[in-house]
Amino acid sequence: MTEDERALFELELGGVKPLKQEARVVQSKRTVLADEALLNRREAAVVGKITDRNSLAVDGIVALDPWYVLDFKRPGIQNGVFRKLKQGRYDSEARLDLHRMRVVQARVAVFEFIEQSIELGLRTVMIVHGRGEKKAEKEQSAILKGCVNHWLQELDAVQAFHSAQPQHGGTGAAYVLLRKSEQQKQVNRERFMRN
Repeated sequence: MTEDERALFELELGGVKPLKQEARVVQSKRTVLADEALLNRREAAVVGKITDRNSLAVDGIVALDPWYVLDFKRPGIQNGVFRKLKQGRYDSEARLDLHRMRVVQARVAVFEFIEQSIELGLRTVMIVHGRGEKKAEKEQSAILKGCVNHWLQELDAVQAFHSAQPQHGGTGAAYVLLRKSEQQKQVNRERFMRN
């Protein structure tokens, strides 16, 4: 900075006074943590308890034999539709693989998968649950397979399910037929009205 620039700068800032600072308050960590806990409690009281929409059971489910064939059909499902499902003649529009999941994780995954499939208007999906683990001291048992069998029967959106064909996973997977969305029902009505 040159002498002229410095003189101009001092002239411009000549009447400036520093701001007064208020004394700082030192807050202990205890107070901060107590305030945070109080805020969390208040928020929980306002929001209320978050309810779990997932109604699938976790207790009382029996493990199945790895080679047991899953077979379920709700009343009103046509035999021809169920036969095509058993034979794997419907293309699976989505697939969920439960390998390496614990029961609690699989419960959430199955519920969300079926819910999303319904929202997307999917009709036929596949769930791969595996055949279980072979343990030296026990007989071979398929825990997730038993869970899937139980859970799919609990869900109203599931109209039918059956173990898959060997090329699609055999008794380690299941074809699932979901109820039609209102949009699909309307399309079918219009199609049959034309005939």
